[in-house]
Amino acid sequence: MSLVQAQWSFTWATSWVQRANYQNFQAPQNYDDIDVPKDRQKLRFLPKVPQYPPSVRPPKMTKRLDLIRGEEEIHRDLIHQQYGIIAKRGGMLKFGHLEMIRMGIARRIDVNKMFAVWRIEAPWKPITRKGQGKRMGGGKGGIDHYVTPVKAGRVIIEMGGKCSFEEVKPVLKLIAHKLPFPAEVVSQETLEASRLEEARLESENINPYTFKYLIQNNLMGCHNWIKNIDKQYFGKYT
Repeated sequence: MSLVQAQWSFTWATSWVQRANYQNFQAPQNYDDIDVPKDRQKLRFLPKVPQYPPSVRPPKMTKRLDLIRGEEEIHRDLIHQQYGIIAKRGGMLKFGHLEMIRMGIARRIDVNKMFAVWRIEAPWKPITRKGQGKRMGGGKGGIDHYVTPVKAGRVIIEMGGKCSFEEVKPVLKLIAHKLPFPAEVVSQETLEASRLEEARLESENINPYTFKYLIQNNLMGCHNWIKNIDKQYFGKYT
């Protein structure tokens, strides 16, 4: 037997030998300070159509794209400071998207130690549509469905309880992937870290010719061809 064959046979023979040694495992995280609500573990059902009094005719609206443009200024922080889904771009959520979120959480949540809450309203913005093949004119079409407008940075849902981020991340990531706009799964730590990193990059930028500087000073006559929304948000939110 050659030296190579002897080494291979020795390695094969010793690779299946079980060995027992001392391992220092990390202590489990303590969740004694977290209280799981007893009445709202799962997401509540949101109505498909808003309810108006019998004497009130359902109002119609224009497109109102300002409702989905720009950055969210109020609902951008996690109330329970645990986990959630944040929109990276503006968009509109239909009733089917809300049901997808609700059923996806209900099938995978452990009600004994987890809970989930909505951070958005039920569909309230009317979307009108005319019938197929109908001629133009005759006034505004009838209400087809209702949607919930969402701006960039808006918290859509929150999830928490006596669980780690690794437990809830696959569930939230699966839901965020099915939304009609890009969304991100965050925890309180990752959200704070991303904001600090964004502020650091902006403060340490040594290039004075940023996109904001170009628009504010109308370099190359950019005001003649850029959009009005770029003059307000400087190309950050589209």
